[in-house]
Amino acid sequence: MTTAKKIVLDCFENMFVHKDFDAASANVHPDFVTHSPGFPSGREAFVEAMRNSPMAGADVAVKRVIADDEHVVVHLHVVRPGEELGAAVVDIVRVADGLIVEHWDVKQPVPPGAEMF
Repeated sequence: MTTAKKIVLDCFENMFVHKDFDAASANVHPDFVTHSPGFPSGREAFVEAMRNSPMAGADVAVKRVIADDEHVVVHLHVVRPGEELGAAVVDIVRVADGLIVEHWDVKQPVPPGAEMF
């Protein structure tokens, strides 16, 4: 496993699977930038927003992690309370100097009957 892939997987598993936001923040650069609408940039602000987002109460499974040098793509299945099928989420992150520095994402509802995972 590449170093960038391990850094991102550790962060995502801590944040979304184990709900250990303090451990997750150790992998995020203080000047982290997200391009996800509605979420703030900066490590402390972003981690706090995630702690208080619907993702904090969701059942999240990491399905795929693909690394290409400093970029890592994570494919997630996210099911929030009260949802049956949930959403497919793809996060793209950039790692520099051992920390996550930048983030993009795309989301789509899982359609009935889909075999996405």
